[in-house]
Amino acid sequence: MQAVYVVKGMTCGHCVSSVTEEVSQIPAVRDVRVDLATGHVTVSSESALDTDDVTRAVSEAGYELAGRV
Repeated sequence: MQAVYVVKGMTCGHCVSSVTEEVSQIPAVRDVRVDLATGHVTVSSESALDTDDVTRAVSEAGYELAGRV
């Protein structure tokens, strides 16, 4: 499965790394790709993800999940 989320507040490569690391720790996540320019975070997973889990991971990285694309 694949889902695309919008994350607010990312401004640099370190931001991308932080979000990637935190979201990657969610069980069932296989791949995370972050587009800094758009704020889009594409998550590939073995099964559907709970948006609350993604919200918590993004918050743990220090950013805000604005929604899903």
